[in-house]
Amino acid sequence: MGAVRAEHRLAGCNPEWREHFSDSIASESWSEALLPVVTTLLEGGRLDLQHGLLMYNHPDLPELGRLAHLAKEARYGRRAFFNHNVHINPTNVCALACRFCAFRRSKRQDDAYAFSTEAYVEDLGRYADHVTEVHSVGGLHPDWDVTTYESMFAAAKAAFPHVSIKALTAVEVKHLAKQSDLSVEETLERLFDAGLDQLPGGGAEILDDGVRAVICNGKESSQEYLDIHATVHQLGHVSNCTMLFGTVETLEQRVIHMLRLREVADRTGGFQCFVPYPFLPDDTRLPEAQLATGAEVLRTIAVSRLMLDSIPHIKAYRMNVGDGLGELALRFGADDIDGTVHKESIMHLAGSTAPLDADKRRMSRLIEDAGAEPWERNSDYTTFTRFVPPPVPKRRGLTMATE
Repeated sequence: MGAVRAEHRLAGCNPEWREHFSDSIASESWSEALLPVVTTLLEGGRLDLQHGLLMYNHPDLPELGRLAHLAKEARYGRRAFFNHNVHINPTNVCALACRFCAFRRSKRQDDAYAFSTEAYVEDLGRYADHVTEVHSVGGLHPDWDVTTYESMFAAAKAAFPHVSIKALTAVEVKHLAKQSDLSVEETLERLFDAGLDQLPGGGAEILDDGVRAVICNGKESSQEYLDIHATVHQLGHVSNCTMLFGTVETLEQRVIHMLRLREVADRTGGFQCFVPYPFLPDDTRLPEAQLATGAEVLRTIAVSRLMLDSIPHIKAYRMNVGDGLGELALRFGADDIDGTVHKESIMHLAGSTAPLDADKRRMSRLIEDAGAEPWERNSDYTTFTRFVPPPVPKRRGLTMATE
C-alpha cells in the first residue's frame, strides 16, 4: 500500500464491515437470479466483470438496491454524510473542446473569464466564514502554468487556513506539468506545498480510450488518469474518482471502468470516494448520447457500491442527479450527497436544476427523509459530527385586541 495514512484509507468506515455485511445478507432471502452475486459476497470473494453485468441486467432493481444498502449500512450504519463547501471555477478558458462540455469557452468568446489570484481569494472570501472546503476545477488555460495555481492556493491558505482546497482534475495537472516543463510528480509536489489538499475525481469520464476519442478527444488517456491519481496517493495525499455515464459507452465498459479504479484503490488506498454521475445533455454537443434514466442512475449507484469494496464512500452528487434522486440513492448504496455547494457552474451550464442555496438544515432534512442520520464531515473524511439542526425560531404573532 502507498503512503496514504490509515485514517484516510478507512475514511470513517467500520473496519469490521465485511463481517457485518455477511451476517446481514445471510439473514435474508434472495432471488435465484441474484444468487451468484450474493454467494460470492457471502464467501468473501470479490465481484468481477460478469457479476457487474449480471447486476446491470438484474430485473429486480429494488432487490439490487436492498443488497447495496446493506453494504452501506455495514460500513456506516444509518449515517449519511455531507459537507459545507463552495465551488469556485478559476477559468472557463480551455484549450480542449470536449463534446459533452457546456462550460468551456475559447479566449475570444465574450463570456470567457480567467481569475487573478486576487479575484480568486476575494471570491472565496464571500463564503469562507461558512464553508470548510473550496472545490476548484476549470479549463486548460493556454497561458497558465503551475505558478498560477501556486499563487492562488498559497494566497487562499494564508487568508483562510481552515478551508480545505480540493482542486485540479488529472488533465489539469497534466496540462500544468506540460506548460511548466515539469514531471507530473514535480508539479503535484509544488501544488501540495503551496496549499493544495486533495484532488477531486473529475475527468475520468469512461476509462476506455475508444470512448474517450469520441467524447473527450485530446484529454489524458485512461492510463494517464489512473497514473496521476496513483502519484497523488504515493505522495501521501488522497483523491476521489468519478464516472460519467450515459454517453456512448456500453455496460461492459462501465464495469471495466469500476474495476480499473478498484485496482488502483487496492494498490494505494488513496481513493476515498467514487462519484458516478449521468451525462446531462442540455446545451452540449453529443446528440448520440444514450442518456441515463433515474432507474439507471440508482442501479449504477448500487452496482458501484457492491463492486468497489476498496473505495470507502459512494457519492450521489446532488448537483447532477438532483435532490429527489439523491435522496433515493441513499437507499441504494450511496452514503454521501456532497455538500451545500454554493456557486456551482459546470453542471448547471450542462442542464442541472439542483438548487444552489441548500444550507445545512435543508441537507439534513434531505438525509432524514431518506431514513438516515445526517453527519457533517470534513473534506478528507477524517472528522465527523452528528448534525442536529437548530430549532426554528418561533414566529411572533400580532397581539389581538379583546373586548
